[in-house]
Amino acid sequence: MTGGTSGIGLAVVTRLARRGIPVFLCARTEERVHATVKELRDQELEVDGRVADVRSAKEVRALVRAAVDRYGPLTVLVNNAGRSGGGPTSRISDELWDDVIDTNLNSVFRVTREALTTGGLEDCGDGRVISIASTGGKQGVPYGAPYSAAKGGVISFTKALAKELATRGVTVNAVCPGYVETPMAVRVRESYASTRGISEDEVLAEFHAKIPMGRYATPEEVAGLVDHLVTDDAAAITAQALNVCGGLGIF
Repeated sequence: MTGGTSGIGLAVVTRLARRGIPVFLCARTEERVHATVKELRDQELEVDGRVADVRSAKEVRALVRAAVDRYGPLTVLVNNAGRSGGGPTSRISDELWDDVIDTNLNSVFRVTREALTTGGLEDCGDGRVISIASTGGKQGVPYGAPYSAAKGGVISFTKALAKELATRGVTVNAVCPGYVETPMAVRVRESYASTRGISEDEVLAEFHAKIPMGRYATPEEVAGLVDHLVTDDAAAITAQALNVCGGLGIF
């Protein structure tokens, strides 16, 4: 599980651990990894983890090897690590574009490839690869071109890999949240407010108005779909990009 110490990632880790799946998580800071592992172990959940920057192929290899050494061959991979980033496209720097693509898209490829090989997921017979994408990867986000491009790439990668692995019993799906109340959502509202010269409350009101249900989804609601996708009941669901968005996205 990448990006497993806050927001959607933490909700997914907690949900899967409560199901009885040992979870090995990562984040980029040692303090957050240790604090999260301790918090969940205090709830008697089987969780461990290590620091890893998913932009680094070397650290990804070490992450997957550590997970295998701790719990054995992988059966479930959840790609969740990501970042926001955007602004007027004409002003986006190469550095910002490259980092958003590297964090949100290239990392999904690197971690998945390592999980399939070193992690043994490709040959486990009933594996699950689940990547957290976004409705923005389907329909675009104004002032979010690099984010939309990366999440769109995750969706296409998911569909291609799902067809490749279908005969091996490994399902591959993307979960596509819309607006979800997380620490990243706060940063997105701050960025929009700064870019457009309006208040964060005005941004929030605009976002709520776009959502037919009139509210953000919760991390736990996203985690609920991930939780279903790891079950035997979901064994025929593959190559899908499934929304959790209160009606924001309709395809």
